[in-house]
This record gives sequence, structure tokens and C-alpha cells, in this order.
Amino acid sequence: MATFMPLKQAVADNLRDGDTAAFEGFTHLIPTAAAHEAIRQGIKDLTLVRMTPDVVYDQMIGMGLAKKLVFSYAGNPGVGLLRRMRDAVENAYPRPIELEEHSHAAMANAYEAGAAGLPCAVFRGYLGAELARVNANIKQVTCPFSGEVLAAVPAVRPDATFIHAQKADRKGNVLIEGIIGIQKEAVLAAKRAVVTVEEVVEDFSDLHPNLTILPHWAITAVSVVPGGAHPSYTHGYYPRDNATYLEWDKIAADRELFRAWMDENVIKATPEDFAARVATLGAV
Repeated sequence: MATFMPLKQAVADNLRDGDTAAFEGFTHLIPTAAAHEAIRQGIKDLTLVRMTPDVVYDQMIGMGLAKKLVFSYAGNPGVGLLRRMRDAVENAYPRPIELEEHSHAAMANAYEAGAAGLPCAVFRGYLGAELARVNANIKQVTCPFSGEVLAAVPAVRPDATFIHAQKADRKGNVLIEGIIGIQKEAVLAAKRAVVTVEEVVEDFSDLHPNLTILPHWAITAVSVVPGGAHPSYTHGYYPRDNATYLEWDKIAADRELFRAWMDENVIKATPEDFAARVATLGAV
């Protein structure tokens, strides 16, 4: 059952050293504020899971939180590679990191299997692909009914999932508008789920009921963090901050510049700072 609490408490109560954690968001609604709080709290030895790791995972990897990354595609969207991730892979800086790479289809099916309580996902995919040569968790199974050879991957069942959304009502039901991505399945697959939201409303009586995609009983904690998806956008609230993504490419390229930026903008910052960051972006 969803409990409203400050983000600092929500992270402290639900994310532990050694956890498998998903900070999911696709194009928009990326839970940056939650990831920054995890960095401030010095959580370590995480297995980070996400369909499209971008800047926020670059920051977590660069600060040494991750021991492993389970993912499909990684990059600074519209800009280029993740330089802190690359430094960890090529130079073990600030620590070695293990990679388990999948396709988008595999990750989506793995989350769905986790949400359904299944041990693995079975789907059509990877035929003729080379990825199975470097990922021992990509298997083949034969359908007992048709004889068709299918792909199989382990279900994703995070210890903790963090997402950002537009609204929660007073009961803790969560509404997501725009691109939903895999957030719903990532929450339902998790042991514990934390949702940061732009605002809390009395109810969703004036909105289509199908927009309420996450019921309060599937959520552990809700934290109100206006602007908490910056620099990604939140549909209906603020646009994508493209300048910040471009700036990150230069910051992440230098170890000392990276640490200085993180100290100033993450370690010394608070969740409340996110509202000011999006105030100048305008509404969408």
C-alpha cells in the first residue's frame, strides 16, 4: 500500500546495498531525482536494470554505485555515448562493471515475465543475432506444442523499482500520461516500488480511468518531487532540457570535471532543487 513520504526517506527505506534496482523511464519521466538521492546516500554494489540507460545511469556508474548493468541500448540520447560507463568498462574506473546486454524486446518481455511472477520470458527473437555469444542468459527453448525454437531470458524482478509520473491521488494511485514505456511492468515486477510525482490531486474523476495505470496497492512509497524527471521531460508539465544533455557530454568526458559537477549539482543539492531547474523551461 502506498505511503506518502519525503524522497530521502523513501530511498533509505527501500534501496539497499547489493540490490537489483530499476530506475525506469522511456524518453520522458526518467526518475532523476530518485537516482540522485541514491547517489547522495552512497548506496553501493547495485545491479542496475533499465531498457535505455542514459545520463542518470552514467552518473550512478561514475559515482561507483553499480557492479553490474542489465540493459538494452546505452547512450546519451541524441548526443552520443555514455562516457562514465565507457570508462568503467574499459578502465575499471571508478570500479569494474559487469554488462548483460539484451535487445529491447528481450527486456520488455523479461519485465512482463517478472510482473507475472514467471521465472523467464519466452518470445520470438535473437534468430540470426550475435548477442547470445556474449550473453549466457540468452537461451533457446523448443515449444512443446509447435516445435518452434524460441528465445528465452530470465525474468527481471527488481528488489526496488523507481519511476516518475505526473500525478498521484490521495490514496496513492498513480497516473501516467504520454509514453508509458515499461514503467508499469517494472513496478509490478518489483518487491518494492517508489514513485516520484509532479503533484498530488484529490482524485482522477475528470480523467479517463484507463490513465490510472498503477493502483496504490502495487506501490510502496510516493514522494512529491516537482521537476523530478529533469533533464528529461514530463508530458504536460515541462519540455526536455536539450542543453543539459549536450553539456553532459563534455562534463562526463573528464573525470575531475565530472566529480566537481556531481559534488555541486547532486551531492550538495536536494530534491527541492528540481522545481527551480524546470521553472525556466516553460510548460508543454
